[in-house]
Amino acid sequence: MSELFQIRTPLPESQICAPVRHAATAVFWLQGITLAWMLVETAVSLYAAVEAHSPAMLAFGSDSIVELFSASVVLLQFLPRVSISERIAGRIAGVLLFFLALVVLLIAALSLVLHLRPETSCAGIGITIAAIIAMPILAALKRREARRRNNLALAADATQSATCAYLAFITLVGLLLNAVFHIAWFDPIAALVAIPFLLKEGQAAWRGKPCRCC
Repeated sequence: MSELFQIRTPLPESQICAPVRHAATAVFWLQGITLAWMLVETAVSLYAAVEAHSPAMLAFGSDSIVELFSASVVLLQFLPRVSISERIAGRIAGVLLFFLALVVLLIAALSLVLHLRPETSCAGIGITIAAIIAMPILAALKRREARRRNNLALAADATQSATCAYLAFITLVGLLLNAVFHIAWFDPIAALVAIPFLLKEGQAAWRGKPCRCC
C-alpha cells in the first residue's frame, strides 16, 4: 500500500502560479464531470445488461467500471496531499480489464451456445447514444489538458474516454439490430467484437502507456 499512496508536502500558495492553478482547476472540473457521468453510465449499463440479458451491455458496462476507476486515479493525482502511483494504478486497471474481458467472453459464448435471446433495451440504447455524443468531447478536452501538463495518466484517461465512444457505437449497433430484426446472435456478437478493445486497453494500462488505437 505504501507504493499506491504517497504523502506529499504542498507548496506554499505564493509558489503556485496562476496558470498552474487554472490548469489544475480545469482537470478537477473535467474529472468531476467524468466521474459523475461514469457513475450514471455504469449504473444504467449494468441495469440494462441484467434486465435485457444483454452481453453487449455487459461489455459496455465493464469498460465503464474501469473508466470510473481511471478517472478517480487521475483526480487523486491532483489532490494537494495525496497522490496515487500511476504504475500500480495502471496495473490494477489492466488486471480488471482482462478479468472483465474474460467474463464478457464467457457470457457471450454461453448466450450463443444456449441460444439465449436478449430483450430490447431502451435504457441501453439511450445510454449508448448519450455516450457516443459525450465521450468524444470529454476525450478532446482531456487530451488538451494532458498536452499542457505533460501528464500520461490524463492522456491515458482521454484514450479510455475515446474508447468508450467506440464501444458505445459497437454496442448500439448490436442493440438496434437485435431490436429491429429480433435475431438473438446480434447482441453477443457485438459483445465479442468489443473484447479486443478491452484487451488492448488492458495491455496499455498494464504497461503504463496510453493506447494509440483511438
